[in-house]
Amino acid sequence: MMKMERKQFGKLNAVLYSFEEVGDTLPMHDHAEGGVHVTFILSGSFRIHGGGWEMVSKAGAFIDWKAGQFHEFIALEPDSRCLNVLKDIQD
Repeated sequence: MMKMERKQFGKLNAVLYSFEEVGDTLPMHDHAEGGVHVTFILSGSFRIHGGGWEMVSKAGAFIDWKAGQFHEFIALEPDSRCLNVLKDIQD
């Protein structure tokens, strides 16, 4: 089961996703300009795909998403985690 936890670091808003089991999924989605984020893979590994592309990302990877870029995460290891940090900093 995937768990989601909202975080705030000063003006930065983030979401920590924890994937307990292999195969746990963050379903296909995209983001408008205000919700665009960067993703840090904190532990484990993921198959990430969308719109005709696919990659495997492991702990230590960094992904810079563009608005409207569809993507889905599937955990390849138990206890995989990623942190999404919003690019749009609100005052």
